[in-house]
Amino acid sequence: MSKNKRNLAPYRRKILNGFYLYLKGKRYSMSTIRAYTYHMADLLSYYADLPLDKFTNRSIERYVETIFIKRCYAISTQRQLVSALKLFIKYFPYTKIDELELERPEASKILPAVLSKREVIDLIRSTRNLKHRAIVAMIYSSGLRISELINLKLNDIDIDRRQIFIRDAKGRKDRYVMLSEGFLPLFQNYLVTYRPAQYFAEGPDGAQYTASSVRKFLKRSCDLARIGKRVTPHTLRHSYATHLLENGVSVRHIQELLGHAKPETTMIYTHIAKKDLLNIRSPLDTILLQLTQSKDRPPDFLLSENYKL
Repeated sequence: MSKNKRNLAPYRRKILNGFYLYLKGKRYSMSTIRAYTYHMADLLSYYADLPLDKFTNRSIERYVETIFIKRCYAISTQRQLVSALKLFIKYFPYTKIDELELERPEASKILPAVLSKREVIDLIRSTRNLKHRAIVAMIYSSGLRISELINLKLNDIDIDRRQIFIRDAKGRKDRYVMLSEGFLPLFQNYLVTYRPAQYFAEGPDGAQYTASSVRKFLKRSCDLARIGKRVTPHTLRHSYATHLLENGVSVRHIQELLGHAKPETTMIYTHIAKKDLLNIRSPLDTILLQLTQSKDRPPDFLLSENYKL
């Protein structure tokens, strides 16, 4: 439900404002606070005529069945709703919702899309604008989240030590990431040309760049590079981690570089880039190789019109 169509009485708006402050007091990130507050605003608006003390687990199930399933919302969005509800009923314990019966659906185990190493270079080369090219190269070469790129300040980039200090990232954690040697000439050219004052990426007025702007020019660059995959800023981060793993970097070090709280999060890349699997030949390749080397191979054997042994 769009927030523009919400039907909230003043009493419920007051409760939501209190919930917002409650989450701030718990020191959740602003993105989490906004998401949880929006979820509860949509739910309270949907049941505008149902007293809060009549809310039950079945009320939540009907809401999911009517709104989430009908609109094909992602499982991750439904899990987020349950997380918001668990906190809301702690803040406002006057409903009939049983927290123990609130179950999050199992998360989808979808492997992230990644670019090949050649596609990464094609993407960077196809990004014509110098600032945009520097942004793409920075995200990939250091494995940054889009929020980390937008909040990155120039004084957190240490050229001498080849390090970047990421402040207050997801989970309120600081960390260091690498500053690529190969990125430095592009970086110096960008600094001289655009002269950013405070942030690595700034708009025309000196304000922080926006995530939507990055996504827009990234799509244009993918079209120019003829990359058919759906590419987002996070795809560059996935590609960074996958290529590190393929280059022999340990999962533990990749976890530190990405700022993952749990090693299980990083382990997903082992399903994409298993070095041992990459070295295994397809049985078709083995057969073709054996036929090529065999004296008894069929004469003028053709696998396709354009392939001749």
